[in-house]
Amino acid sequence: MPEIAKSKFDLEERTFKFAKDCRSFAKKLPKTISNIEDAKQLVRASGSVGANYIEANESFSKKDYYMRTKICRKEVKESRYWLKLVETGDNLDLEVERKRLIQEATELMRIFGSIITKQKI
Repeated sequence: MPEIAKSKFDLEERTFKFAKDCRSFAKKLPKTISNIEDAKQLVRASGSVGANYIEANESFSKKDYYMRTKICRKEVKESRYWLKLVETGDNLDLEVERKRLIQEATELMRIFGSIITKQKI
């Protein structure tokens, strides 16, 4: 597999895994009113990251690719925000999982930021 295609596939897989992991995390959260609402937002934003990356890879122009990649970065930043906002209660395992997901969101933000910087239109 060519290196470019492989890296695109890897990022598609990575964003898919991020969305799946966020969903799994959201299911385990304490069912408070705020967590229910914030978890819904987390699920939407985290799923949007990968969906927009797939769209970016299918874009018709460099400008479209650039804009969709910017949306990916925006959605992963939003995901990180919701991850920081939800409450894990006294559950240390959930807190560890939240920190791991925040770290993954931060890394994805940096990756998309790098792609954007290299693609300046």
